[in-house]
Parts: sequence; C-alpha cells; structure tokens
Amino acid sequence: MPEVKSSTDDDALMKAYVGPFAVFLGFTLLLQFLEPALGWDHPSAAWWQRDLKQWVYPLQAVSAGFLVWHWRRRVQWAWSWKWSLIGAVAGALGIACWLAPTLLADRLPVEEWFGRDSWQATALGLDVRTEGFDPGLVFEPGGAAWWMAYVMRFFRAVVVVAFVEELFWRGFLMRLMVNFDRPWTVPFGTHSWRAYWVTTLLFMSVHMPVDYLGAFVYGSLTYVLAVVSKSLGATVAMHAVANLLMGVAALVWNKPGLW
Repeated sequence: MPEVKSSTDDDALMKAYVGPFAVFLGFTLLLQFLEPALGWDHPSAAWWQRDLKQWVYPLQAVSAGFLVWHWRRRVQWAWSWKWSLIGAVAGALGIACWLAPTLLADRLPVEEWFGRDSWQATALGLDVRTEGFDPGLVFEPGGAAWWMAYVMRFFRAVVVVAFVEELFWRGFLMRLMVNFDRPWTVPFGTHSWRAYWVTTLLFMSVHMPVDYLGAFVYGSLTYVLAVVSKSLGATVAMHAVANLLMGVAALVWNKPGLW
C-alpha cells in the first residue's frame, strides 16, 4: 500500500527518514573543520581540546536521536518479535564476517605475505586496529567521565546509528532506487537490482577502505533481510546487535580502531 497521498506527506516522510541522517552527517563534517581549529594534542590541553570526538559525538548522538524520536510516528517500522529476532541473528552473523579479518590479522604473517601497508591486506580487511576510540587518553580510567564516554559511545553506535542509518539506507534509498519520482509509493523491501547495488555500494563506501569487504557482506545481508522481512524494524535490530557486538569486541580484544 502507498504510504502517502500528498506532497505534504512526502515532505514529512523525507524529514523522518532522511533528516536524522543529514544531521548526523553534518556533525561528522563539522568535526573535520573543528579539529584543526580547536584541537590541541598536548598534555596541558583541556580534555575537550585533546579529543574533540569526546564531546562532538555525544552532541551528534543526542541531536540525531532526538529527531528519530520526534518523527517516529511518521515511519512505517513494521516491528515484530519474529523478525527482530531473525534480524538480531543476522546482525551477529554479519558482524562476525566483518570482524573475522581483524581478529586474524595479528595471528597471521600479513607483512610477510603482502608487505607493509599493502593494498591486498587492506582489501581483505587485515588490520590489527590498535588505534581508535580510547577515552583513557583524556579521562582518568575508571572515573565518572571515562565511564560516561563509553556509555555515550555505545548509545551512539547501538541505538542512534542503528536507527539513523537504517532509516536512510533501507528506508529511503532503497525506495528511491526503485522509483525516483515517487519513492514513498514503493512498499518497504521492494527488490530491484539497482536498489541492491547502489544501496550496498554506497553503504560500503562511507566506511574506511579496510572495512569495504566486511561492509559489502554486511550490507548485502541487510538488503536480503529487508526484502524478505518487509520490516524496517528488523534491519534496525540487525544493525543494533551488530554494533553492540563490534563495541564489545573492541573492548575485549583491545582493538579500539574497530569503532
């Protein structure tokens, strides 16, 4: 069934499905400008200067998350326990494929096989990822600020990113690739090869090159879930579980570069 009957409804749906993603992306771009202007990696610098991500990311998460909540009633989620559970299993499978090369990287003679910083190793996702999100660099480990940094990081990855990205990639872009003129008349999960390739390849491209292979496999699984389940809620559940497991893996295996 078509979701809308007027251009006013079209505008409302565009806000709900695309608005949170646009705000989220806007903060990411803002960070690129703020870091050279405000950043100062020096022992005497304030915490907010040493690592701007520690306050920009929470603002990003709260702002985009608020929009998801504010416009939630405009979205056709099609939640169900069955498909949410299947989505969770698919998320675990997808992130396992994504993480496998990283977990193998420091157990294999990668440099001996391919040489240092080789494109082959990058293409296969073979990177130990020892540098990345680490609030211990600016906050006292175990302190309140240190714990809050991790809480906000998980909130951003597991809740906000899961909703924001699925609203855009599967909720909007898949529809747009089926019908450029009237995307909101396209039922969620409608299959077309153009929708698959464009959505999956663009999803892959917004990640780092070392993540391309994992992102392509994960994006393909999410597309299949969307087509089979017809449930945006299922893809959100998949994304949330995947990001939760990625965050846990980053902590357990001390690979902060994963997130």
